[in-house]
Amino acid sequence: MDATLSPAHPPAGMPARRWLRRLAWLCAAMVLAITSLSAFVRLVNTGVGCEPWPACYGQLQLARAQSPAATPLTQAGASDTAIAVARTAHRIIASSSLVVVLALLALALRQRWRPETALAGGLLTLALFLAVLGAATRSSLLPAVTLGNLLAGFAMLVLAVRLARRSAPGATASPLARWVWVALALCFVQMALGGLVSSGHAGLSCPALGSCDVSSGTWRTLNPWFVPVAGTAPDHAGGAIAHLLHRAAGLALSGFLAIMAWRAWRMQRKAAALALVALPLLQVGLGLGIIAQQLPLAGTWAHNLVAALLVALVAALGTSTQQRPR
Repeated sequence: MDATLSPAHPPAGMPARRWLRRLAWLCAAMVLAITSLSAFVRLVNTGVGCEPWPACYGQLQLARAQSPAATPLTQAGASDTAIAVARTAHRIIASSSLVVVLALLALALRQRWRPETALAGGLLTLALFLAVLGAATRSSLLPAVTLGNLLAGFAMLVLAVRLARRSAPGATASPLARWVWVALALCFVQMALGGLVSSGHAGLSCPALGSCDVSSGTWRTLNPWFVPVAGTAPDHAGGAIAHLLHRAAGLALSGFLAIMAWRAWRMQRKAAALALVALPLLQVGLGLGIIAQQLPLAGTWAHNLVAALLVALVAALGTSTQQRPR
């Protein structure tokens, strides 16, 4: 057994590392569920899929901020029961994930694994940040709050996946590691712009692929501290700049991932190469489809889910693993 895997207790190192890996994958799955449930609730509050559409788009969140108990609008794509279940499930899984993160940190500290301790510590820091942010900004309309929840949640997913992959037998740095960091940076830029589009009610600002009236757009939609104005039309042109930048970042990311896919294919990592092509194509297709269909709730939620899966895939490519002979 490689002594570097368990510097403190070599004979017991591998079982502990296997347990750490399982906990890390569990944490990643829980974070994926949390981000998906959070996206569902956020989209519902924004008015995606509400009735009467599209006049209600962007109005439900504003109405609830003024009177949290009021529900003047209804959701075509989600019942009140589904929304309540999503909120309850989000709280339960988020609380449970904190226990898992603490277990990861305790195990890494006990085994004196410094890189794993740093990753688990990062997970704990982000989890506590999200808990405080949620408690302090429950009815806030600031896009900055949306970005904080969105980016911190995806950062937790990255750390959990990296921790799981690092704990695998024969784990080494991948030749794609440098590419992974660039790809992750592009992913987070693209997701931040998507968060601004969503929180700024700019989902319909560019109704078609070639129609985006940037001249009528406002740079205020890129300011995360700018609260959307009540009564804004669902197809308001003011969000065109944020929407166009979100599309441009998506195309840049897709191009970069295509190059990564080519390199992965040459390294005989064909499954990863195919996924690096398929997921961006699916994401672009979903983006164009939901705009053409006037932002259906299910499609818009799926757009967020695919983004999470893409981030997890890219994070996993930073590490190469191989099973060692027993």
